[in-house]
Amino acid sequence: MRLLVLGDEPLAAHALAKRLCEQEHTVDIASGADDALVQAAIADHDAIVLDVTRSLRDGLATCRDLRRNGLDHPMLMLTAQAAVQARIAALDSGADDYLVKPFDFGELLARLRALIRRHGQPARAKCVVVGALRLDRRARRAFRDEQPLTLTAREYALLEYLVLHAGEVVSRTCIAEQVWHSSTEALSNVIDVHIQRLRRKIDRPGASSSIVTRRGEGYMLVGVISPRANA
Repeated sequence: MRLLVLGDEPLAAHALAKRLCEQEHTVDIASGADDALVQAAIADHDAIVLDVTRSLRDGLATCRDLRRNGLDHPMLMLTAQAAVQARIAALDSGADDYLVKPFDFGELLARLRALIRRHGQPARAKCVVVGALRLDRRARRAFRDEQPLTLTAREYALLEYLVLHAGEVVSRTCIAEQVWHSSTEALSNVIDVHIQRLRRKIDRPGASSSIVTRRGEGYMLVGVISPRANA
């Protein structure tokens, strides 16, 4: 699944995203309704998890804002409010399901799968092609010159992020937040190590690297201006 986590408490949202990533799901994080709309416009998400930690009233307003602006993804709201009226208010505001904290993580995943089944799969491009690279996003597999690449879940997530931003410079901070879901990773050499591993796996022998380092700025996947999507 590719999920969009929208939370009113950054630490809680990142912790949830990290647990979802550990189950090999792709996760993006939005900091508010406006950011969620931008994220939804640039990536095809299967579902949205609205994690309400502070104010249920603000969470309901966020939900209404998303629906009012045309976001029709299946949405699961998480909150500590267990009262029947709170659940009714959430569903009336546009949430498709409601889960009370604390919850079993297995139930969260099951509810997301059920939501996606009921709503149907999004119109996501099955494959994205950048030069000699091809990503099968449904199977989470990568190919170079149609030969399969052996990637870890983290390496695949990093490559997918670079592919979806091909031709753009992406900062180490953005990579840390979107792939590792932790800003602290930007201060370590973890990203550099994974970039080097990717280079060894995706570059042709003797050729210039397709991942360019922009000193003081970040990294850029080169070769084409933007990825090409295939149905």
